[in-house]
Order: sequence, then structure tokens, then C-alpha cells
Amino acid sequence: MATMSSMPEALIDAGVRLLERDGVAALRARAVATEAGTSTMALYTHFGGMTGLLDAIAREVFDRFTAVLTEVPLSDDPVADFLAMGLAYHRFAMANPQRYQLMFGTSAPASIAQHRSDLTMTGNATDRAEWAASFGALRNAVHRMMAAGRIRPDDESSVAARLWSLNHGAVMLETAGFFGHEGHGLTQVLGPLIIDALVGMGDDRDTAQQSLRAVAERSEPAAQPSS
Repeated sequence: MATMSSMPEALIDAGVRLLERDGVAALRARAVATEAGTSTMALYTHFGGMTGLLDAIAREVFDRFTAVLTEVPLSDDPVADFLAMGLAYHRFAMANPQRYQLMFGTSAPASIAQHRSDLTMTGNATDRAEWAASFGALRNAVHRMMAAGRIRPDDESSVAARLWSLNHGAVMLETAGFFGHEGHGLTQVLGPLIIDALVGMGDDRDTAQQSLRAVAERSEPAAQPSS
């Protein structure tokens, strides 16, 4: 059993395990407490109830997601860096489908979904700063591509939202099984789609393909996007 000092972390870890194993609907006080090897009293003592614990779980998930996106090393090719970030996004979503649903799915608990905002009006996807960092990373990637003259100047948040929509839609369809499980969703759908979008935004197709090949060369062979 966890000590008092580590009990909050134990409950968060238990919640994340339960989430990944059984889905968002499984995040109930008694189930999380049982998974953590403690009583529901500990959950209420440390988090005030499930709303507080869900908030902590969401913060943990968003922090890890943001780290995955921002751990991508930067180069002198902002399009390649954007594509590498997209690959990291795809890997995270496919490896952690229930965490992804908690962040961006329609089945997220109301206490989490209520913090989502209309980014077409606010320029951000959430009113929680610690959850907004992942969208901020995407917006920064868009800024770099514009600053380098690779895509046309435009509202950075809107362009980021358009590109996010492509990634999210492809991920959701692949998760549902429409693209199989051999990586075809990435190589035959998402990769070419993103290149088409970037070309439509002003990039040169040959140069965009070179950026894509650069990402393939620095990625693991099993996850390389095709050109």
C-alpha cells in the first residue's frame, strides 16, 4: 500500500491504468481506490472527490502528451519538424487510445470537457493553461513554417486548427479500425494528406516531400512515413 506522501500519485497512476485498460467510463471512485489498493476515503482526502482526481489525471495525461510533442528536436527545416511532431502525435494517440479520448474525445467526463473552448473565437482549445501547452506547441510549429516562408501568412491559431483537424480525424478513423493495423493510416492516408494540405497552404511539393523524407530518415524504420 502507498504511503501517505505517495498516495496522491498512487491514485493518479491507478486512474491512468484503469483508464487505459477499461476506458473513461471505468473512472469511478471505488474502482480507482481498489486499483490503488486503498479506500475511497483516501481519494476524498487527497482530491475532494472524483472531480478533483479526474482533473489530476487529465493534467498528467496532458503533461505527457505535451512532452511527447515538445521532445521532438528542432532543425533548420520547420516543415520537417512539424511533420516529426505530427508523427509523435500519431504514435501517442495510437499507443494510448483511451488517454487520447480523455483529452479530445466526445466521451470525456463533463468536468474535463467543460474546459474546452472555441478556438476559432479564443485562439486556444482550452481555458486551462496547463492543458493548452500542446496546442501551443502546434501553433509554434505553424509560426516557424510561416516565418520561413514555407506556407502563406495567415492566422496561426486557425491554421493550427486546420492541421490538427487532419491529424485528429485520421487518428480517430485509424483507432476505429478503418485503416487496418499495419500502419497504412499513416503511410497511405495521413502522410499524403498533410503534404497536400501544406502544398495548398503554399509550400512547394518537392520541397515538402524532401522534408517528409528527412523525417523518415531520422525516425525508426518501422514508423517511417512513406513519400
